Amino acid sequence: MADLSRYARQIVLPEIGVAGQTALRDSRVLLVGLGGLGCPAARYLAGAGIGTLMLADRDRVERSNLPRQTLYAEADVGRLKVDAAIAHLAQVDASVQFTGLHTAEATLAAVREADVVLDCTDNFEARFALNRACVMARKPLVSGAAIRWEGQIAAFDLRRGGPCYACLYPDTGESAEACEDAGIVGPVVGVVGAMQALLALQLLLGHADVASRLHRWDARRGDWRKLAVARDPQCPHCATSP
Repeated sequence: MADLSRYARQIVLPEIGVAGQTALRDSRVLLVGLGGLGCPAARYLAGAGIGTLMLADRDRVERSNLPRQTLYAEADVGRLKVDAAIAHLAQVDASVQFTGLHTAEATLAAVREADVVLDCTDNFEARFALNRACVMARKPLVSGAAIRWEGQIAAFDLRRGGPCYACLYPDTGESAEACEDAGIVGPVVGVVGAMQALLALQLLLGHADVASRLHRWDARRGDWRKLAVARDPQCPHCATSP
């Protein structure tokens, strides 16, 4: 393994140790969406020593992204987010292997290669497509969302008989409310993205009790609520999956 001193603060934890750090090094994570959620999630996953990070986004950096999308600087405006993010993250840990994905087809195909998938997108169409791909490939999915002063995070793992994203949010054809219209506070996406990275690490380490729960956060009040999520036997995405 690469320089163990880099990960010493993790390795000393009994829930991780050398065996857990080795498991993280051997893991492949797909992160879709390099905006306000994806930036902190990618940064913490790279810092944790994930072996391979597959990063997907089709957008370019805009000046309005800079207050909350922490992988980018003024000089990155106009640059593809994937390229700017990889350039930044490679300076965090050169031992991590990065793959950039720029199309929906390549992203959905990469689901089959991943050990865990993070949905850091901002629209229902992408979320449902990613969920279907995870259901078909039986890959755990960590979903996050944030708007205004509110955030939510959940992990879905059909391997353990749990629900999928569509069990919680049925596909009704409605459009998600956009941050451009409703607004967003930068630290809110930072917290949610960091929590997505945490849940992903726990799934990779085999912590069995982190899935099938919706965590909702009211940032104005500082309140967290945790709700159990049940599998929908009529779900069109996962009802036929064992």
